[in-house]
Order: sequence, then C-alpha cells, then structure tokens
Amino acid sequence: MSTAQQVPDILSPEFAADPYPAYRVMRETAPLIWHEATKSYIVSRYEDVERVFKDKAGEFTTDNYAWQLEPVHGKTILQLSGREHAVRRALVAPAFRGSDLERKFLPVIERNSRELIDGFRHTGSADLVADYATRFPVNVIADMLGLDKADHPRFHRWYTAVIAFLGNLSGDPAVTAAGERTRLEFAEYMLPIIRERRENPGDDLLSVLCAAEVDGVRMSDEDVKAFCSLLLAAGGETTDKAIAGIFANLLRHPDQLAAVRADRSLIPRAFAETLRFTPPVHMIMRQSATEVELSGGTVPAGATVTCLIGAANRDERRYADPDRFDVFRDDLTTTTAFSAAADHLAFALGRHFCVGALLAKAEVEIGVGQLLDAMPDVRLADGFEPAEQGVFTRGPQSLPVRFTPVGG
Repeated sequence: MSTAQQVPDILSPEFAADPYPAYRVMRETAPLIWHEATKSYIVSRYEDVERVFKDKAGEFTTDNYAWQLEPVHGKTILQLSGREHAVRRALVAPAFRGSDLERKFLPVIERNSRELIDGFRHTGSADLVADYATRFPVNVIADMLGLDKADHPRFHRWYTAVIAFLGNLSGDPAVTAAGERTRLEFAEYMLPIIRERRENPGDDLLSVLCAAEVDGVRMSDEDVKAFCSLLLAAGGETTDKAIAGIFANLLRHPDQLAAVRADRSLIPRAFAETLRFTPPVHMIMRQSATEVELSGGTVPAGATVTCLIGAANRDERRYADPDRFDVFRDDLTTTTAFSAAADHLAFALGRHFCVGALLAKAEVEIGVGQLLDAMPDVRLADGFEPAEQGVFTRGPQSLPVRFTPVGG
C-alpha cells in the first residue's frame, strides 16, 4: 500500500494544472493509495478500475452516492441496486436508445445545434466553449423535457453548482452550501411542472417519465425530479466537455482534423478517442462491500474507492502509446465505445454504465458535423493554446477559433 506522499496529491495545484504525469507515477509505483484528505483508496490502473466498475463478484456498491449525490439530487437511480435498480433503469432507458431517440430527439438535437451556430456562423470567430459547448447539451435536455429554454441561465447555474459539489474533494463549505441550495431551488422549480405534466401529458420526455410503468411500478414525483436533476448535471457537464475536448484535440492535430472533416464517419472515432485521451469525468467513486485485493494491496470492506478514469484510460498495459491522441488507433473499438461493452472507461461499465451514452453520441455526431460544415477552415485563434481545467471533471474552459464564413 502506498501513501499519498510518494506522488503529487490529487488536491494540489500541480495536479490540477496537469494530472497526467502524476497518473503515470501512480500506475507505475503506487497503484493503490490511501488518501487521507478524501478518506478514500485511489486506484489508477485500467485492470483495477475496470474490475471495480464491472463488479462481477458483487464486491462494490454505489452506497457512496448517499453522501456524494443525494444532498444535491435527492435519491437517484445511481444509488439503487438489484431489482429496484433494474426496474428504475427499465423505466428511463427506452427514451435514450433506438427508435425513441431517433424519432423524437434527433430533430431536437439538430435544431438546437443549428440555432446556436446561427449566432456566430457569419462572424468568422467563436469561442466553442462559451458560444456552443456549454449551451448545446443543456438546451437539448431542456427541450427534451419540455422545459422553457429561456431558463437556460438557471439550468447552467444549477448544474455547475452540482458538479462543483461532486468535485468538492477538499470539502469547501461554500461549495457544499451552494450544492444543497440547488437541490431546494430545483425542487421548487420542477415539482409543480411534474404535477402539471401528470395532469396534461405531452409528447416530451418528462411526460414519458411520469407515465412510464414497469411491473406495476411508476416513478414518484421525487423520483422524476431526481432523475431530471441528474440528467441536467450529467448530460450537461459531460457532453459540454466532450465537444470542447474533441475540437481541442483535433485542432492540435491538423492532419486528424482534416481526415475527420473529409470523412464524417470518423466523428465517432474522434469522440471515442477523446473519451479515452481527455475524458470529461476523471474520477468516479464506489464503495467496497467486502475486503478486496487490488494491484498494490488490500481495500477493506466499507471503504470509499476513488477510480481514476483519467489515469486508467492512459494505462500502457492496455493501450499502445497511450499519451498520443490518435483517432485511427486499433486498440479502441468504436463499435462498442458507446455501450456497456466499451473498452474505455469514460462512461463507467457494468450495470451503472451511463444511460445517456447514445444520446451523447448523437449530440456529438450532429454537433461536430454541423460545426465542421459552418467552419470548414476552423483554426485556433492566433497564439491560443487550449488548456484543460478541473480535477473531478476536466476540459477546456475556453476555445477561441477563427474561420472563413461559408459563402462569406
């Protein structure tokens, strides 16, 4: 068992500036660390993170979400297990795959992307984070739920507070208070809308969630509210950072950008490789149900385990030349990259695999395609070098680009 003193601390400014060298040291010399400040065991190797997520032996639970998520969302599907989890997942999952996704929501995705691009397509410049990525997925989710997109500033403030709460590894009391306040504000906003939608259902996702029934079980108003809260936070923050990450990675690799521009079927590859190379979520926690042997030592029962996705996705035991961004790599399977059989870890794996993975894929394929159409010669603003920020979630804070307007 290693101690945190041997590697850069995950709460240090050095780590926040660039975690990847620290990840390498962890994988090589300290694959299991007891981290006193977060009271958790940190695992960094691919095989260990994969084992925790897949949990074939029933060794890990999501009981940690009782303190990590419930204070801001209420009790969500992520905390459930067994039959209770299976039924709840069966209630929400159909909306995020297959015919429902294509029939109902592809037009919503296309429209929301186009509306945002219309705001800058004739100007020749944009910040792809501020003008597009932070707005697009939240607008899509609000539209899917039948909420008023004019409330976007509120949605964005809420999900930003929720993500800050989740990533509050140092225990800042102001961040905790803001997250808990968000739960109350969101409930005041959503519960009357949920009650109204039960009385007057429409064709939107919120109405579907209110009416959904499996084995005689329906979701309560509180269940629906908690799921919507989770959807806004998880669907907003992650897709936002994925889209910004794809462009940051491609703009740094002009040959690969040119290849994707010429062959749009490469967009899912660029997305999958971005999820591996610069994942939006760098850490996911679980709790051990029993004593477990992992690389580097033993985790006792009842312990919090911090899984470093950002480290595992660059494990040289799993990927060739892992610190190289390469949409053409042959050790990442694009056909399964958005399913529970994925061989990267950015969506987690197993029964708690991200329910919105196919929605994210649809948003990225449509959004990146429309942006490339509007900005065929897109390039970084002069002198700008993209920089990621964040520890729990991570991505570019700004991405100013220049382009020749089409027909301009």
